[in-house]
Amino acid sequence: MAVSLAAPAIAQTAAKRVVMASVAPPYEASSVAFAWMAKEINEKSKGAIDVQFHPGTLINKEIEIINAVKTGSIAAGTPSGASGTTFPEINVLLSPYLVRDYEHAYRVLNGPIGDKIDEQIQSRYQCKVLLYFDLGFRHFWNNKRPINEPKDLNGLRIRVQQAKVYADTVSGLGANAVPIAWNELYPAVQQGVVDGGDLPIVNQFLLKTYEVAKYSSLTYHNYTPTMLVMNLNVWNGFSKEQQELIREAARGAQQRVREATESVDSLAKAKELLEPKGMIVNAAQLDPFRKLAQEKIWPAYQKQYPDLWDQIVKAAQV
Repeated sequence: MAVSLAAPAIAQTAAKRVVMASVAPPYEASSVAFAWMAKEINEKSKGAIDVQFHPGTLINKEIEIINAVKTGSIAAGTPSGASGTTFPEINVLLSPYLVRDYEHAYRVLNGPIGDKIDEQIQSRYQCKVLLYFDLGFRHFWNNKRPINEPKDLNGLRIRVQQAKVYADTVSGLGANAVPIAWNELYPAVQQGVVDGGDLPIVNQFLLKTYEVAKYSSLTYHNYTPTMLVMNLNVWNGFSKEQQELIREAARGAQQRVREATESVDSLAKAKELLEPKGMIVNAAQLDPFRKLAQEKIWPAYQKQYPDLWDQIVKAAQV
């Protein structure tokens, strides 16, 4: 009886395994959207692609995730709030009060400016941007006092992520910027190393800042875009049809994150979410903050990103 040496059929059709990571916990808005995205790709590829999404467990630091994507150790990941450190090209959008509102942000990121940044990231880091998503506008939270105007920040030690633009923003607006990794932040607040930090409302609620701080002040000081990226060699290994399937799922995930972020970014919703948890929520006077940012912080970034800066400003006027 002849014995076939052909590989089993299952080996010939093995799924392409895609490991995707984020530091955000499973219940955070982006993690919920990426879990949906993974399921959508796996189902619609009919077994050809196996996306395994690991929220908050596989690698616990944002920069390590992106380093792993760059080297191909994992296929895809997000720098979450560390986008400005891992991909400095995005820093222009983090400039305080440059992005005026969500409509302006979406016009920028889903248009030629977003495409240009993607091209730069592909060329410089061998990573493909699958989608830009929103961490929203950042607001100060702390355990000392409400922030109504810039002078209320004087003397406060505010945690910042390890990107220069965040430190420039916090110090430029009047507080002391203290770089601390996310997983060290809450113990640092409890021990008095820092007085607070800044996060969008959606994540102040989901990440339970109310457990360590009493005040949440809507200052809208930084719009914080970030992205989900894939190792470029992995991306190029997919067929055109598979790439379009991934793009379609990414667009769906992008919309889910944006809805979760934008829908709670108002004084009324912030009060609804945070005040029952014991926080005091207030809306800051934005004009003094904006004027201070324009005077003290904008000039350096406008000089650093002259072409993109002008395009972003023009996009607000459409």
